[in-house]
Amino acid sequence: MLTVALDAVTTAAMLFIIAAGLLIVFGVMKIINFAHAAFLTVGAYAALVGTQLNLRWFLILPLAFAAGAVCGGVTEVVIVRRLYKRPLDAILATWGLGIVLGQLITLMFGREVQFVQAPISGTIRLFGADYSAYRLVMIVAAIIVGLLFTALLNGTRLGLSTKAVIMNEMLAQGLGVDSSRVRLITFALGSGLAALSGALITPLSSVDPNMGVPWLIGAFMLVMVSGGSLLALAGSCAVLGTLQVLVSTFVNPILGGLTIAICAAIVLRIRPEGFARA
Repeated sequence: MLTVALDAVTTAAMLFIIAAGLLIVFGVMKIINFAHAAFLTVGAYAALVGTQLNLRWFLILPLAFAAGAVCGGVTEVVIVRRLYKRPLDAILATWGLGIVLGQLITLMFGREVQFVQAPISGTIRLFGADYSAYRLVMIVAAIIVGLLFTALLNGTRLGLSTKAVIMNEMLAQGLGVDSSRVRLITFALGSGLAALSGALITPLSSVDPNMGVPWLIGAFMLVMVSGGSLLALAGSCAVLGTLQVLVSTFVNPILGGLTIAICAAIVLRIRPEGFARA
């Protein structure tokens, strides 16, 4: 049971890291970036290339973030900026972009499934049970992402401008906030976080051009039930991630993969605001 509990905690951590970038874009722009899965895959392949070049992980992770941020910035300027007042079109455009990026990755790297060696191997003994050291690192990574996210929103001028745009964009513009710049930086940060999460999960998953799609579905549902709140997102990941592990372990792994989507739909049916005001 201890192993199952640790699986639940580490799964929640991975879900939080992946969904955080999607949340920041949704909070500011009120659209779901369906290219998030493709940016996650970009980060995974950045990690793959970095390990093939024998780079250290303290270099691979910021490079993966930078690759995602650049892709996100270009996407915002070229595609999304023209569609702010048409959120449905923006969703369709980012979905289409995700397909295009997936095909470009296939052309560059092929369809073969590849693997990345974890920077930390072996197990750590906790309370009498041996557990993957790298999966425990994911807990630390999730905490760091959450703290940095909170510090950015509450302790920087960009964060204050972002919160102003979230609460009332027209009033923020009247007070001199450049909402276009805020949107650009926000989209780039969200895409960078997606790529960073892709790099972090590669040692625990295979790398292929479509690897981000299954993660996107879970992240999307988690963002919906969180109501745009970072704290609620953490709670959603903990609750639904635990349910996913329990169903996968004791019932059926296939049903486990559907658990987050099903439970999130039930939560939204009962409480349309999700966990945001729970």
